[in-house]
Amino acid sequence: MNTQKIADDLIALCKAGKFDEAGEKYWADDVLSVEPSGEAAAVRGKQAARDKGEWWAGAHDIHSFDVGGPYVNGEQFVVRFTIDQTVKETGNRMTLDEVGLYTVKNGKIAEERFFYVG
Repeated sequence: MNTQKIADDLIALCKAGKFDEAGEKYWADDVLSVEPSGEAAAVRGKQAARDKGEWWAGAHDIHSFDVGGPYVNGEQFVVRFTIDQTVKETGNRMTLDEVGLYTVKNGKIAEERFFYVG
């Protein structure tokens, strides 16, 4: 499957709220997932990426979200996520504006890097 088709399907799954399914379908076994900061700023492997996603989902209440893109260039694509959320620990409601940069190798996402505004 080429990068455009993976990107289009990943976007469709995310727009349907199936973020976990998108990861499971497209992550390479040794995927590298990188955040700008935090305890799990860089994790490797499907299980580690899965654990990071489960932690995030458990730490936030999601009120609404929007998914934009994909923007494809060669073996990479970008997705924009805008998420209206409340951090459970603090009760702070905020809008997360995030971009994910995905790199595809051998038909799987080998790396995902996330960038935040604010």
